[in-house]
Amino acid sequence: MKLLVLGGTHHVGRAVVETALERGDEVTTLNRGLSRAPTPGVRALVADRRDAEAVRAALGRQEWDAVIDTWAWAPRVVRASAHLLAGRAGHYGYVSSRGVYRWPWPSAADESAPLVDSDPASEDSVDYAAAKRGGELAVVEAFGERALLTRAGMILGPYEDVGRIPWWLRRLERGGRVLAPGPAEAPLQYIDARDLAAWMLASAENGVGGAFNVAGPPGQITIGELLTTALAVTGADAELVWAPSELLEEEHFPLGMEFGLRYPHDPAPTGIHDADVGAALAAGLICRSLRDTLADTWAWLRAEGDPQPRPDAPAPDTWFDPAAERDVLARLTQGGGR
Repeated sequence: MKLLVLGGTHHVGRAVVETALERGDEVTTLNRGLSRAPTPGVRALVADRRDAEAVRAALGRQEWDAVIDTWAWAPRVVRASAHLLAGRAGHYGYVSSRGVYRWPWPSAADESAPLVDSDPASEDSVDYAAAKRGGELAVVEAFGERALLTRAGMILGPYEDVGRIPWWLRRLERGGRVLAPGPAEAPLQYIDARDLAAWMLASAENGVGGAFNVAGPPGQITIGELLTTALAVTGADAELVWAPSELLEEEHFPLGMEFGLRYPHDPAPTGIHDADVGAALAAGLICRSLRDTLADTWAWLRAEGDPQPRPDAPAPDTWFDPAAERDVLARLTQGGGR
């Protein structure tokens, strides 16, 4: 395909670009040109997405088979790009989020679950859920049935700049007794950015449109499997010490929130890791093994170093305090845990 990636330098965008090149697609990117040097083999256009005239000038009169957009802020930016490209691209894939569903998320919900209210012309970049939903509305407004809304769950894998797996891999690398957010059997649902990219590109090629929850099948992975596999991948001399969510709540220690395992005053929220992803699986979604995701993330970290965190991502010290870790570990050692 002739593919235009709006973004293309970080996490999902980088995964899309590299996966498209592996497929043999002809790839053009549009971004500010500030974060990374252009990927070899890519035609790189430079413009600030927030400047509609700059985007128009950069894109010129070119046409594409498909567009993939990773924008996560003001919906009006997506709206401007989608309307500009509506007559010049056959497909528009938008990387959305399960965050567009109205909270609290129902357990085992599919794509018919209630959605947040939003405005595709909004300038709001603060309310993430409303921003993503506004982006969805903007794409559908311009592309109709040719729009693909990818409501991704937790996105992991190489290039992650949110601070989940890279931080945990580094913490395990340091060794020692490592506090882990229990229970170990708590289920997790996630998608590797590269699997998300491959599915979106195949969907574009096959003309698949509509809204899809995109994550691995529910019930396949637990937090225990994730952290023990991460430990094996690093080869570190560390010991996982599991703390019940109730104890973490009592200690006001937000560990576990980085994976959506708990929220303030809700140690076991429902609906987070059991989304119905049957539609995406039926449409060809294939998920690689947990070990491959973690091993490749570790290899990337060692090769390129820790990524610059996203400006909208919570800092690790908001959910992890070394002093609090020591206090909870001491309580568990003294028999205060359950």
